[in-house]
Amino acid sequence: MSFVTRCFTPADYLGARSLWETTDGVGLSSADEEHAILAYLARNPGLSFVAEDKGNIVGTILVGHDGRRGLIHHLAVAASHRRQGIAKSLLDAGIAALREAQIEKCHLYVFEDNANGRAFWEAAGASRRVELALYSLPVAAPLS
Repeated sequence: MSFVTRCFTPADYLGARSLWETTDGVGLSSADEEHAILAYLARNPGLSFVAEDKGNIVGTILVGHDGRRGLIHHLAVAASHRRQGIAKSLLDAGIAALREAQIEKCHLYVFEDNANGRAFWEAAGASRRVELALYSLPVAAPLS
């Protein structure tokens, strides 16, 4: 099979969402609704990518930064297209885009029970940060 890696556009949302919904290890929330993803793409132009095979989205990576550190979300490849270099191609494109934006380091989240995801990132050279604890704080409701 052949695939093409290209920038993630707003028109790719439905195909990407379908992929995310059928990919183990991808957690979805209201932050993944269409309006939120389109806003993310607008704030981070040219940093996120899709892999396409015969017009179908078979891989995604969302990449953004805050001017200091990059952040990777939803590196996902369809089960039917794994072990073909798609994830590496998407990661390479995202890292190159961060490098072009002069971002020196990026972070990513992997669910603890996602063994395949953890293995991929370790093989890609990512370092697990055991000295950090991740906290989440809702901003929609007033703090108590």
